[in-house]
Amino acid sequence: MPRTIAVECPGCAPLRALTTDVLGLVKVVEARGRPGILKVVETWGQPDASSSVLAASYADHKTEPLLAVARKNGLVDFINPLNGEVLNSTKIDQSRSSDSSVQDDHVAGLHLFKTKGHDSFSRVVLLLACLEKGNACLTSIAIKDQPQDSDICSPVTWNVCSAGKILCSAVDKSENYALFGGKGVELNLWDLENCSKSWTAKPPPSNNLNIFYPTWFTAATFLSEGDHRKIVAGTNNQQVRLYDTSAQRRPVISVNFRESAVRAVCEDIDGYTVYVGNGTGDLASFDMRTGKLLGCFIGKCSGSIRSIVRHPESSIIASCGLDSYLRVWDAKTRQLLSAVFLKQHLTNVVIDSHFSDEGSGGNNCDQSDYLQVRNDTEIMDDEEMPSKTMKIDDEELVPIPDKSKSSKTKKPSGIEKKKSKNRNRYNDEASETFESEDMGELVPIKRKKSSKERSKSLEQKKSKKAFGQ
Repeated sequence: MPRTIAVECPGCAPLRALTTDVLGLVKVVEARGRPGILKVVETWGQPDASSSVLAASYADHKTEPLLAVARKNGLVDFINPLNGEVLNSTKIDQSRSSDSSVQDDHVAGLHLFKTKGHDSFSRVVLLLACLEKGNACLTSIAIKDQPQDSDICSPVTWNVCSAGKILCSAVDKSENYALFGGKGVELNLWDLENCSKSWTAKPPPSNNLNIFYPTWFTAATFLSEGDHRKIVAGTNNQQVRLYDTSAQRRPVISVNFRESAVRAVCEDIDGYTVYVGNGTGDLASFDMRTGKLLGCFIGKCSGSIRSIVRHPESSIIASCGLDSYLRVWDAKTRQLLSAVFLKQHLTNVVIDSHFSDEGSGGNNCDQSDYLQVRNDTEIMDDEEMPSKTMKIDDEELVPIPDKSKSSKTKKPSGIEKKKSKNRNRYNDEASETFESEDMGELVPIKRKKSSKERSKSLEQKKSKKAFGQ
């Protein structure tokens, strides 16, 4: 059974995420209620190492969402993310690869178009796939039964690189441009309408020690949703680079991040912040306007981070990797909100942005609201506790002595003994008076004079007599 890690997590807002792993399983993880704790609600597929998921793409439509996963055996499955039904499966064309390398030419990049080539009536989708050897394919695929008058375009294929190995790819928000990079392959930007290359990066010069790092890109993304000219890429030699295709071919900003290869990069919706994860489980955020490290996320992961995704509305991000944990973080405070153990090594994670917790009325509470509610509850509990002071009955006329004060006794002196005797005598007389009265009216009691008062009165009498004489 999936278990939650021992670190205390305050919980997150209602969330629904889908993860893929090395055994080909697709798991649905949800967080409901207040606070939301991640739990596995569904698992789709049968465990098979040959069906390992290498890449995934999610078309986050409100009515008919679709999930595409590329497997190790060359198949691409189109899955309904609401019920796990496999709607269609297709095989990527590998005819351009040589016969000896067909078995090793796996899918390195996958993108399911959300705006272009999407027909909800005939359910035709447009898919972009790129293999490790550099063969890219743009094709239309019918998910439902294809009507006779439907027009499906023939697939378009081209070669991204002549040598090297493709390891990363990305498509911009407008879905007009795509970028590719990898081991021995410089970043190159392609126009998808014409299938032509529009820009190619240039490696940076050698450092002050005359050391030249070979080209090895491991992750890449577009920095801004509305601008395809700014690209952020992570390398195998611990660098995070910013490229501006309109300015120059070499990186504008290059910063080092820890001591292991960068494995995942994700952009923020603000247009200048990126989230970076490396091979040793470090997760941090950078401001790419200046290259400043904003901070590392609290709670180090115990394995390589392979996928990071940002929620389009809430200020949370999700990460997964080889430590088999799915973690949800607060993007502002960089605090761990919730985590769940999923047993297998995870490869990708996607978020359903249209999910809402029906049980709580679609309440998307944040962490501050939950803490405020908890503090108010504690205050109410304190008010309901009984008072420690002794309650005195209204009908009692004799006061009850305090036991706590009497517990601390001191050795009384001679004067204090006389006072205590007089006080006890007065209490005894008062109690007798209270018992003798029936209607509640108290009889006044004549108090006896002390020795000082008696001696003073005697002196006054003597002075009066002497004055009279």
